Amino acid sequence: QVQLVESGGGLVQAGGSLRLSCAASRTIDSIYFMGWYRQAPGKQRELVATITSGGRTNYADSVKGRFTISRDNAKSTVYLQMNTLKPEDTAVYYCKAIYSGYVDWGQGTQVTVCS
Repeated sequence: QVQLVESGGGLVQAGGSLRLSCAASRTIDSIYFMGWYRQAPGKQRELVATITSGGRTNYADSVKGRFTISRDNAKSTVYLQMNTLKPEDTAVYYCKAIYSGYVDWGQGTQVTVCS
């Protein structure tokens, strides 16, 4: 099992930027799939962005062109760079890892975008 710890959330004005980090408790070289999801109040958790061990990325349509996911295997960390933030991006953001039949989630970090 791998423990995931998110950080970098906070309060930002619309149009601003934040960078989220997801630090893993062990090397992520062998973790095929890592991703960021978010859950707004009263809504279901939704995919934001994913990245494979080979660097293939996938984004929700709502964040394409604004968010960038990346991974630094040497630091066992996955990042989510969020630019041009909108109030509708307000949510708790969660990190997810899928590997060897396991699925692990972080505890989440709150992102609040005010207009």
